[in-house]
Amino acid sequence: MKKIAPFTIALAFLASALYAFSAAEKTADAAKQGAAPAQPAKAEATKEPLVCFESRKGASEITQREIKPGWPNVKCSPTTGAALWYGDPYEGTVPLGKMPGLEKIPEGHAVVRPRSEKLAILPMCAVACHNGVGPAFVPPALPKDKKPVPIPTMEGLLPALKDLQHGRGRIWCLDCHHTTKRNMLVDNYGDPVSFDQPQLLCGKCHGDKLRDWRDGIHGKRIGEFASTGRKRWFVCTECHNPHNVQDGARNRGFAQLQPEPPPQLPRGMKDARHELVHPIPH
Repeated sequence: MKKIAPFTIALAFLASALYAFSAAEKTADAAKQGAAPAQPAKAEATKEPLVCFESRKGASEITQREIKPGWPNVKCSPTTGAALWYGDPYEGTVPLGKMPGLEKIPEGHAVVRPRSEKLAILPMCAVACHNGVGPAFVPPALPKDKKPVPIPTMEGLLPALKDLQHGRGRIWCLDCHHTTKRNMLVDNYGDPVSFDQPQLLCGKCHGDKLRDWRDGIHGKRIGEFASTGRKRWFVCTECHNPHNVQDGARNRGFAQLQPEPPPQLPRGMKDARHELVHPIPH
């Protein structure tokens, strides 16, 4: 027994040393694993969010975010910065509102994304310069020839106003903007129209385009493809700049973009065969 005792003590010492070494290794590995994501997480926190435009730069923009892991709300083109694919086509939308000719659409199935809250100079126009009070803002004091007096401040804010091409000289500011409520548009009856429903204004002159937009021939929609499905409708000013509709030699409502290949499918979606299935039975 006395001969075995030294070997037993040595074996116990060796086992304890091995255990200590193994524990130290595990602690070091755990520390490394815990510290590794710290730098990317910090970098991710300071990274600027990706913002892309939908139909016209500066008109409607959307910030990319994850709805769930690996599923973004939108995918942006690395070439043009335009939105290519929507994970949630109804994000930030509200009902379209009453629209003549669309009474048969179920309530809430036609939605739009409100833009008035994002128009930078709209609050200033409404309360700072054009509050609708005083002799300078009532119709008798307006120019008789419908030619607005050049104002450097206005031209600085909206350079296209210096040479307004919309209507080619046949219309002026207050044919579209309300006389006293400058944060509103105006219809044929002089009633105010929200900036979120510009089709009620544009249809005054462009009745054929309004009809085509209403019937789904003109414009852009995303969402469900079925005729009675829920869709987001893009309104006129999301695609067209009303102050610069004709632009020199281009003479078009918007510049063309170079076509791009389709975006990569979301994680978990093997193919796009669902797009071959018509939603309406024949």
